[in-house]
This record gives sequence, C-alpha cells and structure tokens, in this order.
Amino acid sequence: MEHNIAVGLDIGTTKIVAMIGRKNEYGKVEILGIGKSKSLGVHRGVVNNITQTIQSIQQAVQEAEAAADMKIDGVTVGIAGQHIRSLQHSDYITRSNSETVIDEDDIDRLINQVHKLVMLPGEEIIHVLPQEYKVDGQAEIKEPIGMYGGRLEANFHVVVGQVSSIRNIGRCVKSAGLELEGITLEPLASANAVLSQEEKEAGVALIDIGGGTTDLAIFRDGIIRHTAVIPFGGNVISEDIKEGCSIIEKQAELLKIKFGSAWPGENKDNEIVSIPGLRGREPKEITLKNLSKIIHARVVEIIEQVYVEIKNYGHEEQKKKLIAGIVLTGGGSQLKHLKQLVEYITGMDTRIGYPNEHLAGDSDEDITSPLYATAVGLVLDGLKRQERKKVELQEEAEPEITNDQDTPVEEPEPERPKERRSFLDKLTERVKDFLDNAE
Repeated sequence: MEHNIAVGLDIGTTKIVAMIGRKNEYGKVEILGIGKSKSLGVHRGVVNNITQTIQSIQQAVQEAEAAADMKIDGVTVGIAGQHIRSLQHSDYITRSNSETVIDEDDIDRLINQVHKLVMLPGEEIIHVLPQEYKVDGQAEIKEPIGMYGGRLEANFHVVVGQVSSIRNIGRCVKSAGLELEGITLEPLASANAVLSQEEKEAGVALIDIGGGTTDLAIFRDGIIRHTAVIPFGGNVISEDIKEGCSIIEKQAELLKIKFGSAWPGENKDNEIVSIPGLRGREPKEITLKNLSKIIHARVVEIIEQVYVEIKNYGHEEQKKKLIAGIVLTGGGSQLKHLKQLVEYITGMDTRIGYPNEHLAGDSDEDITSPLYATAVGLVLDGLKRQERKKVELQEEAEPEITNDQDTPVEEPEPERPKERRSFLDKLTERVKDFLDNAE
C-alpha cells in the first residue's frame, strides 16, 4: 500500500465500514474506495461472535479494495462499546530540582503515575488526556513545558475500557488477514471528522448515534473534556417499533427510515401505512402518529441520558458553557425532526454533523453522510499516524549527516512533542504483541 494512503475500519453494531483515503495536494482527504457489510457478530459495540465479525470485516474490505482497485494491508480501527467509561482524576509529582525547567520527561512521569490508578478487574486505561496543569499552586496553565517549579500537578480525563474487548477486536482484524496499524476511540474519530476547530474552542458536545451505542464527546478550549458511551442507539428504536406494531425487524427498520419522525405532533391522525402480512396473512395498518409516538418515547430517553452526561461535565457552570451547542452525527442522526427535539429537551443550539470538514470538495454525497462520520475520522487518524511516523523516520535519519559541530544535535528539539506517543499508540503495540504471542 502507498505511503500517503490510510484505511479506516469502523466495526459497528449494525454495519462494518472499510474506507480507503489519501491526502491530496491541498491537504484535504480524498476517499478512494468504500466497502460496507452487515455487522453480525457485534452487540452494543462489543464483539460477541468472532467468526461472523471476521467474515463481515473481510466482506467490507474486499468491497473497498474492489472500489479503489488496490490491496489493503493495514487498518486503523475504532473502539467504542458499552464497556467504555471515563473519569476525572488529578495527580501531582514533586520535582527533585526546581532550579531546572519542566520538560517532557516530567509530564511523562506525571502521566505514568495516573496509570497506577487501581481499576476494576479486566479494565485498563485507554486514554489519559491532560486538561490543565498547576505549577507550584498556580492554576490554569495550558502548557507547563519551559516553566520553573517544584510541584507539577494536573487534572486528567481518563478513559477506561475492558482490555479483553479490545483484544477481541484486534483478533478479528488479524484473523481477517489485516495488520492493526492503530486503535482510536470512536467518539474522538467522529469528532475529528465533523467538528471545526472553532467549535472545539467555543465548547461543543458531539453526539454520535450509532446502531448499538450513542457516543458523546465534549470539547472546550480545543481540548476534549468528557467522553461517554451510552448503550442505546438506533437499534432499540427499531426493536420498539417491532414490538409495538407486531411486525418483523426488517419492516420496522424500513418504517423508521422512511416514515419515522421524532416529533409526534407532525403527523395527522389519518396518515396510515400498510405493511404486507407474512405468508398470505392480512396486511397490517399502522398510523404514522403511533409510529412517531413509539420513536419519540425512545429517542427522548436516549437524549435525556446524554443530557445527564452533559450536565455531569458541568455545562451549567458559566466557565464550562458549551457555546457551540450540540452536533448530532451517526446513522441515527438522520431521523426526521431529531434536531428540533434535541433543542427542545436540552435548550442548546443543535446542528447535524456531516463529515465534510476535511474531505476534498468533490467527494460523493454518500460519503459525506453522517453514517460515515466515524469511518472518515478513522481514515484521518490513520493519515496523521503515518505523518508522525514519517517525521520520526526523518529524525532518526538526520543525525547521521551531522559534522563535528554541536549545533545540529540541538536542532530537533522543537519536534519533541511529536515523539511523545499517545496511549492509543502504546495500546496498539500492546494488543499487537499480545496477539503475536498468543497465536
């Protein structure tokens, strides 16, 4: 596979998407091919049937390969699912010498300390995101590197997940004949695809309504502040329609997509849909008003749970207000009148998020559908990871050219932050090692 090409693999509850993308000369991303298959072995974002998941992954990948006319080797995979939770934690270190300035190593030491937190059995820390630092009691420091101080403390947003679930995903990818290049948190991937930098600065909540789960990511001042995964999504709405109208799942899904609305006031009492009966039985008649009442009840429940999380973050405090409001994305965000309902329940400005923030202008309309937000985000993440690798390789190659002067050795200093590998990179390494040794 070429260097500037990345593949995102979104293993969802309803569908598995493989998307191949590359950067064009304007720095935008062109989607070369996309493959989609029905996801059979995944429940609420967690793999529960390895064999079926492997088949679905292979099917999606083959479709993408055919569309782009190239072979896929490595993929960037998203993790979500009901096992993901997050917590706030603050920690500090005392530096032995306050006469020297704070550097990367101090921050690494502090972050590694957070890793010693005691978790529930089977859980592991996936992501540690520093929120703000304090140096010798001076608060609200965004970047402490280069400052003097004896005590360095920070507030962290810590994301925790079941390590076995993550390994299972790695196992499926490997067994499908693919290399695991990176693991990313799905709410973060979707956020990268649909949010603008201004929104992240102003404060925004991204709600990604998938089939099995609803992911939430809250940004403020350009930093991620809160993440949550709510174990409900579009599937429970279809389930309710199926139960409430006594029809089969396929019909319930079609009804939801074609005629569903989150706002019952919209439909007149006499609007009726006729559904063919099974095997020569009488057709069923369903009023659209009833249909939207069923949808409304369930959607309200999902949104209220998300809103509780937004309040937990502290949206009601003046300093933490989310000025850019809410952005809805994911397949579930295409439900008619959902935007109005969310605004009504939360009182916050809402828009539907399309993943066209970083895509080339001539991209297909299908690709810029909210359905593909996570996949586009994973492609972006894969491309970013490759760029980082390139920089690291260049840095490794550079010192060999140096002559006897001392200056060139000092040069790469500004590049230091790039070297600091994120926990997701380390997690990817660990999952890879585990899989290699487990075979």
